[in-house]
Amino acid sequence: MADLFAVAGAKISIGPAMTLPSTDLTLSNFTGITWTDIDGWSNCGPVGDNSALITTALINRGRDVKQKGTKNAPSMDNVFAVNSTDVGQLALIAAALTKNNYPFRIIWADVPAVVSATVTMTIASPGVVSWANHGLQAGDAFQFSTTGALPTGVTAGTTYYVLATGLTSGAFQFAATAGGTAIVTSGTQSGVHTGTTVPSGTTNYFAGLVMNASQAGGDANTVRNLNSTIEINSNIVTVPAAQ
Repeated sequence: MADLFAVAGAKISIGPAMTLPSTDLTLSNFTGITWTDIDGWSNCGPVGDNSALITTALINRGRDVKQKGTKNAPSMDNVFAVNSTDVGQLALIAAALTKNNYPFRIIWADVPAVVSATVTMTIASPGVVSWANHGLQAGDAFQFSTTGALPTGVTAGTTYYVLATGLTSGAFQFAATAGGTAIVTSGTQSGVHTGTTVPSGTTNYFAGLVMNASQAGGDANTVRNLNSTIEINSNIVTVPAAQ
């Protein structure tokens, strides 16, 4: 059985107001956004998409025939423990005062384990990393460390990304950005190089309207809460957890 993952550890972030396109959102719509984490998240509402139900009663069949209609995501009712100085909560409160759509990002806590291995690298255009049975996919992130010197064009501790071009079970090209231009290596190298993955959890991106950001009280031993409903106003873009 696959591992089960708790909601605990997930993070939600908000970005600046955005204009929705007339088509479904893609990952590119969320590139370059400056994200602000919202602290104190104590209850997560539903994230997904629903279809409207069209029901037609047919006399001759004596049966209702059902069809799927338009998409309509559910209301995402969230609760946050009040933190009056948190910039994320302040951004959420400010968004509730507008009629704009805002981008949201949720990073779930299903991050795979870090994997490290000894690797070698060619001096070439592009440079190719040999990493036996790496199990990586295009877009996966990793870093290098070394006991000596890396080739020119490669920096220890910098995050690089596996490219689809030339990807095999034991070797790959790499770039400074996901899907970017392959790194060209030059100069000389020495020592033993190590590749270490930079895994990430499943990430959801969507746009929504912040309908409210109201404080809730209670008895003397109740934490003050900020209740905020996000009306999801787009499809959900999901980036799977990556090694």
